[in-house]
Parts: sequence; structure tokens; C-alpha cells
Amino acid sequence: MGAVQLFTPPELVIRADAEVGEGPVWDHRTGRLCWVDIARGTLYENDLDTGQQSAISLDTMLGAAAPRAREEGFAVAVSAGFGLVVNGKLEVRDAVLPEADRRMNDAKCDSSGRLWAGSTHLRFEPRAGALHCWTGNGPSRVMATGFTLPNGIGWNAQDTIMYLVDSMTRQLLSAQFDSASGTIGSFSTLVTFEEPGVPDGLAVDTDGCIWVAVWGGGEVRRYTSSGELIGRVPMPVDQPSSCAFGDDGTLYITSASAGLSAPALERQPLAGSVFALRTETHGVPVHPFEG
Repeated sequence: MGAVQLFTPPELVIRADAEVGEGPVWDHRTGRLCWVDIARGTLYENDLDTGQQSAISLDTMLGAAAPRAREEGFAVAVSAGFGLVVNGKLEVRDAVLPEADRRMNDAKCDSSGRLWAGSTHLRFEPRAGALHCWTGNGPSRVMATGFTLPNGIGWNAQDTIMYLVDSMTRQLLSAQFDSASGTIGSFSTLVTFEEPGVPDGLAVDTDGCIWVAVWGGGEVRRYTSSGELIGRVPMPVDQPSSCAFGDDGTLYITSASAGLSAPALERQPLAGSVFALRTETHGVPVHPFEG
């Protein structure tokens, strides 16, 4: 194993107290950073140049949102399944999770604009989670099963490998991916994380590396495509939750305040905020929703 690069701590860009900040994504339509608070069901849009923020509150848990390619609004992964948010209103289009004890978690669009999301049991029952894919035309499909908390999703620049985190089993997984058909091979373990901390959301760069937020570990880690740890980003908060690249190679990192004790919150008053790290790479483009 080579030397591990220690990055400088990221800068604060959005001060917030999100319970579970998640799902950052750059909206190319508006040049805004979008992200969610899963527990509160809130979708945020932030203009980082002006500091202006808009928020849409939904009456459901909100796993992630994806900007639409040619229409207004967002495709979303919510407690009941998949839907659209247009003019601040949620319409559930695919209620694939009618059970009250299930919800969608993290989600991301592939290069063809399909929305992929992981579902989980609210008590994180082992192997009760699944990976779903929704095009917006008809029902979604279950693409893989047997996960506990399917989380961070991404693809390599060549569009041949899909990455997926299963947080509760502490694994970063990878599988062969066919972009034309949207099919995947069997997932295998690329990295197993040791305590403390669990892997959460991720972003993939054009150098072939995967950046993983480590919830409870207080850092973001950078791994090669072979699973070698080559970088650590120390965070001013214990629970970084996800990350995404902006157009200029800046890595935006969400965080969470949920579950922290009063002394812990006093020690890390920025828990639930969003941070930015200047990098020397760029992210693999994250596509909007085509449905």
C-alpha cells in the first residue's frame, strides 16, 4: 500500500442543522447545489454565489432527489417509492413500498437517466433491502436483493462498473454494468470498513477513484478502483453522510446531527451542515432524470 494523502479539512459552505443531510447533487439547469434532509423530508436548493436557499417540505421521508432533464422539478425516492416533485408538490408515481416500515434511501441517475435507489427496513433488518431502478415509464424494477441498508451509488467513467454501499454490513460493493440495457452483474465486495464508522454516500471521480463518506468516522475516504485507500479528508463533524462533485471539481459533503448527544453537539456545532473540498480531479458526470 502506498502513502495515504491527508487532505486539508473542507470549508463550511452551508450552515445547517439537518437531522440527516444527504443526496447532494449539482443541478445543471440552475447551477445550484441540491440536497435533502431525509428525516424531515426537506429538499433544499442552494445558490452558493448569492447564499440564497429555497426549501420544499414533503410530508414523507425523502431519500434523494434528481433534477429532471427536460421538465421542471425533480424525480424523488421517498418512503412509498418513486415520484415527482413539481412546483413544490409531490406526486407518487410508483408506490412500490406500501409497507409503513419500509422506505427508499439514497438514489442516483445513471448515464441514461434511469433513477436507481436502495430500499431499506426502518429497523434495518438484515437482507431486507433491495436495489430498484425506475425510468418513469411504468413500474420500477428490483435489480438486486439481499442488502441491509443500500446506500451510496455511482458508476465509473467508462460506464462499465456500478458501485454500491451496504452500510450496515460495512461494505463498498461493485458489479459489472451494461449502460445500454441498464443491467448489472453480481455484486462483490471491494472494501470492508473497520470500526469506527460505517460507509455512507459516495462520489466517483474521473481518475477512477471512489470517495466515501464515513458516518461516525468523521472523515471522507478516497479509494482506488482496486479498493486501495489513498486519501483521507478529516471532517469537523462526526457524521459526514454523502458527497458529490460540482462542475469545477469541488467535492460537496453533507452531514447529519441525528443521534448526537448534547455534549457531542456542543463539540461539533456544524453537525448537519454542508462542506466543500477543493480537489485536483473532477467527478464522473451525474445525469439528470430522463423520465
